[in-house]
Amino acid sequence: MKNDLPIGVFDSGIGGLTVVKEIMKRLPHERIIYFGDTARVPYGNKSRDTVITYCRQIMRFLLGDGEPKVKAVVVACNTASALALDTIAKDSPVPVTGVVGPGAKAAIEATKNGRIGVIATESTIKSGIYNKVISESGRGFEVYGKACPLFVHLVEEGWADTKIAAEVAEVYLDELKNKGIDSLVLGCTHYPLLKKTIGNVMGDGVTLVNPALETAKSLEETLLKLGLCCSGNGIPEHRFYVSDGEEKFRDFANSILDSVHLETADVTRVVMGAEV
Repeated sequence: MKNDLPIGVFDSGIGGLTVVKEIMKRLPHERIIYFGDTARVPYGNKSRDTVITYCRQIMRFLLGDGEPKVKAVVVACNTASALALDTIAKDSPVPVTGVVGPGAKAAIEATKNGRIGVIATESTIKSGIYNKVISESGRGFEVYGKACPLFVHLVEEGWADTKIAAEVAEVYLDELKNKGIDSLVLGCTHYPLLKKTIGNVMGDGVTLVNPALETAKSLEETLLKLGLCCSGNGIPEHRFYVSDGEEKFRDFANSILDSVHLETADVTRVVMGAEV
């Protein structure tokens, strides 16, 4: 495997750009190829089989035919990580990192009273994946999950820091506040963009865990272990692909990726849908 190959990152839409942002900060010399499945978002209300099919299609696009075109893949989507990670990682010729494991590990390290909250999409919560991963530590933690589907729409509409977002957060998070949690996993890649609003509701006594940041750390550890870190020192060129809505994606990306300015030609539309 060549260490100058790019890193593949994919998400069900645009939220995975929060993971890209953390990777760019931590690994500034690495090239990134990002795919956002904006034509089929959200994955949160899809079946396991459907999500696995989508992820296999995207993996085939990122890897290409023959020799892999990327040296590692990051599944920057909690729902895809929960429902499809094991399946696609088993068949992948390159290391695959999801967002659930790193986020769960950080929550375990953060909690002092053993009460951990998780907010995510309905599919991620119903899958019980965070409960499973956290319980595997064998330390008897109590995990409380809450689906917060409107958070995604608030972020994509640019309403993350509004009164409306605060009111929605109050309703969603009241249940978790009553459970006495002291760490809260932001279990959807959109949610870190609501960190200020969520933090105001939960208070200073609750540590907010950002799986995007933890995933970037995990990716760095994997690349170092395998000797795959890029040896170059120049400014990397990133590529972005979506399955629909190039203009909306471009606007959102430019609003959160400080070091990248996307022109029209920098976002390419790819048609997905072939059966795998």
